[in-house]
This record gives sequence, C-alpha cells and structure tokens, in this order.
Amino acid sequence: MRVEATNRVRLVFSLLDANGNGVLDAEDFDIMARRVVEVAPDSDDAAKGAMVAAFRRYWSTLSTELDADGDGMITFDEYAACVLSPERFDATIGDFAESLAALGDPDGDGLIERPLFMALMIAIGFERPNIDALFDAFEPSDSDRIEVMSWVVGIKDFYSPEKAGIPGDHLVGSVEV
Repeated sequence: MRVEATNRVRLVFSLLDANGNGVLDAEDFDIMARRVVEVAPDSDDAAKGAMVAAFRRYWSTLSTELDADGDGMITFDEYAACVLSPERFDATIGDFAESLAALGDPDGDGLIERPLFMALMIAIGFERPNIDALFDAFEPSDSDRIEVMSWVVGIKDFYSPEKAGIPGDHLVGSVEV
C-alpha cells in the first residue's frame, strides 16, 4: 500500500469523525449527510436522497465488515483495513462518488461549477486551499467548471491503495488521527 493512500485515508477518517469522538459511528454519517445536503439547495430531492443513502451505505458497509464486537464503533485501524481493500469497498465508494458528483450538478448538464464544488467539499471538512488545488487539477473549462465524470473518477482514485500523484492528493496536508 502506498504512503499517499494511507495519508488520504487518515484525512478522510478524521473528517468523517463528525462528532469528534475519535471513532466512526452511525451518528457521524448522519451528521455528514446533513451537512453535505444542506449546501446543495438547488439539487432535487432525488439527488439529496441518493446522497443520504450513500452515506448510510458507507456506514452500513463499515459496520457490517468491521464491527465484529457489535459496539457500533469503528476505529482508524479497522477503517483503514476496509477502505484500502477494494474488493470490500469499491461498490460503496462508487455509489458515494456518483451521488456526491450528482449533487454537484443540480442542472444535470454534466458539469460542476467551482462554487458548489467548494461548498460540498467544505461541508465534508476539507480545507479551502486544498479544494481549490484539487479543482484546478481536474483542469476546469474556461467557464470554471469540471466534468461530473472527472470528479467521480477522482473520488474513486482517492480510495485506491495503489494510486499516487492523483488530483486527490492535493487534499492531503498533515493529518493526525
């Protein structure tokens, strides 16, 4: 597994721990889903519902795969073991990526504008300068928009243990878990 992948996972774990208790639990995914959906008021109810469902599936996959003692909590080590195992987590990440990108394209034109991209990523908890660097890495058009599929692929790559030098690496700074 690449160091870059481990750094990305550490960052995501720290962001997903939305209630700040040091572990992931169902409440974290409810909090995160609310935050993300709230910043996309122009998206339709179907897109919002799909995003909430994707966060719930994310939690369900983690709890099903990893919560052997049934305590309803996932530690960082448990999380990394699942997320960096594509055979266990690819479908969940695919669903999440497609739902998030669709939420970012409320008019359905296949393009995501920087302001909504920024709002969604800030709602997740990423830092503004890193989000700008990521958006720029997706090579936006002259009208400052990126293709939905570029973001979907970028999200999937972010969770790929063998990837390095990807646009998503712009999101990673020094992260402590």
